[in-house]
Amino acid sequence: MTASKSHSGPAGAAQAPLKALRSMTGYAQAQATGRGWTIRISIRSVNHRFLDLHVRLPEGFEALEPSVRQTVRDRIRRGHVDVTLRYELSGPAAVGVNQEAAAGYLQAANALREKFGIRTEPDLASILRLPGVIGPLAAGLDSDLAQVEEIAGRCLLESLDKLDRMREQEAAALREEIAARLVSVATLASQVRALAERARPAFAKRLESRLKELLGDTVLDPARLAQEAAVAAERGDVSEELARLSSHVRQFESLLSASTDVGKKLDFLLQEMQREANTLLSKTPGTESEGLHMTELGLEIKSEIEKIREQVQNIE
Repeated sequence: MTASKSHSGPAGAAQAPLKALRSMTGYAQAQATGRGWTIRISIRSVNHRFLDLHVRLPEGFEALEPSVRQTVRDRIRRGHVDVTLRYELSGPAAVGVNQEAAAGYLQAANALREKFGIRTEPDLASILRLPGVIGPLAAGLDSDLAQVEEIAGRCLLESLDKLDRMREQEAAALREEIAARLVSVATLASQVRALAERARPAFAKRLESRLKELLGDTVLDPARLAQEAAVAAERGDVSEELARLSSHVRQFESLLSASTDVGKKLDFLLQEMQREANTLLSKTPGTESEGLHMTELGLEIKSEIEKIREQVQNIE
């Protein structure tokens, strides 16, 4: 038998994953042809929290399922993955009659005719439609299942290679969009930092003015005023949140450039980034112009992080 050009190796052979970011969405197909038959394998994958693998094989190919599953697990870490193997006969082999099975049905039919005195002859067309009479292994491949597995294995590896290329192309587009949004988060965070620095002296003056309004002619203790201003400023200090947010952005960028199988790590970082953004918003100083502007910037940061999360959901 001859097979179409594909990667050699049995279905169970482990292949080292390529060092590239991959999407969880893709489709690929490969086929191998022989004398009177064709094996076609298609793989479809979509995003999923874990690896959810479904394998569909024709009758008679059940023995291949363990090696097919292991090969896919060696190459794919996450996603809902459907693997379908089709075995098609062509030419004279397409008839694929299992004569032993047909003879068994015919013998059973004749036995019933004799027992009950039925004169009607068995219908050949009906016998051919019975289970097992025409099947994928009726062409004689069941006598050499090892060869079938070897050819199917090469076909599977070829389809996985095609799937990886498609997933890497889609991930490259995702990386560009995510990188642009990370730049936006970093830029917004810098604006918040600059605004917070400018707002600190103005906030202290407003605090002093407010206290004078409340206390009237009462003389303010400068030390006590400074202490209260320091406490209020500490409550509104967002430098720690901004520092952690910047650190998370750098880690995120590093993971995007590193390798495959980073989707869960990216998702965790996004949770931490969202937490820092929420804390930042809770510390914005009141309803003055600086506070309102910081709130606006914080909401934009949260929006960018959420958009990044939508893209990361599709990264392996």
